[in-house]
Amino acid sequence: MVLTMFPPALFQTGTNKAAKEPVIIQDLGEHNGSRVSLFTLTNSKGNVLRITNYGARIVGVEVPDRDGKRENVTMGGDTFEQIVKGDLFGGATIGRFANRIANGKFSLDGVEYSLPLNNRPNTLHGGNNGWFSKVWTGEMLKGRDPAVRFTYVSPDMEEGFPGTMTVSVTYTWTAGNEIVMEYQASTDKKSVVNLTNHAYFNLHGAGNGYIFDHILTMNASSYTPVDATLIPTGEIRPVKDTPFDFSTPRVIGDRIGEEYDNGVINGYDHNFVLDNKKKVDASVYDPASGRMLEVITDQPGMQFYSGNAMMWKKSTESGSGSGSARTRSAFALESQHYPDSPNKPEFPSTVIEPGEKFRSVTIYRFSVK
Repeated sequence: MVLTMFPPALFQTGTNKAAKEPVIIQDLGEHNGSRVSLFTLTNSKGNVLRITNYGARIVGVEVPDRDGKRENVTMGGDTFEQIVKGDLFGGATIGRFANRIANGKFSLDGVEYSLPLNNRPNTLHGGNNGWFSKVWTGEMLKGRDPAVRFTYVSPDMEEGFPGTMTVSVTYTWTAGNEIVMEYQASTDKKSVVNLTNHAYFNLHGAGNGYIFDHILTMNASSYTPVDATLIPTGEIRPVKDTPFDFSTPRVIGDRIGEEYDNGVINGYDHNFVLDNKKKVDASVYDPASGRMLEVITDQPGMQFYSGNAMMWKKSTESGSGSGSARTRSAFALESQHYPDSPNKPEFPSTVIEPGEKFRSVTIYRFSVK
């Protein structure tokens, strides 16, 4: 795959202090015959976003705390080995269908499609070799803020999904410390599509303790209850008077361990039905550092995952948050359509027709208070 590269004089590695260009590219090696690159984007405030064309993923976000101390707040890595040995999905662009599809099956126009069962008995995040595992084509874009577009062409019946689908995600790193992610997709055959980013965040700093003391606000009046395999039952249930009520600011771990709905709340891995009435759909605040993350999206749902079963090895040398992170040491807020939508006609549709273009924008905005 061809990458748009700066001339060799602009090729640099190292810390943010050494970075003088808005986009710097580092070659990480070869994977399945394609070159993997690390793109370091520095905004006008001197803050850093690191992304890679392997899985079109976020691998580093360096932003200040209330005292101006800059630190990485997302799990990832600086080398290809660190990235591929981390969480399969961490920071990646997820597709062709984000989240779960029940029993790995869905039908379109009377034709049943079977998918890999990589989260038995279900399919999760596009299957065994979803878009998180692909090397995308990367190109830098000219503009006021540093930006990189990743593109991938998914062949017909890849991981069991019909249609050749062309997908792109453009990352723009603004002066306001916003990661603007613009997704586009088109297909030559009727199919389904559900895209998200699966970055894990810890606003203390990646790998620095747990996230149950972070304060979450979710502008969602309802959520979708799930069965034992985390497939939505089809019910849209109000969050009021449940452990899922984050409609006002609440510490993430506040109701962990409570009994609810014939079980115990050991953590969150649930889709919230967004009200989409306020500009900010979700926010997380860390009182210790003063850092805040706000999520803005045009999608109808948000999967809140409290890192219940994370797999990472922390690299103390790079401080990147790569490698062994403990469970519940980071969270994910994944903008999306609802899980198992192809099998739930009552949910917002994820069907895409030839000639249509799927477009969606989600923003991660960082600030302090």
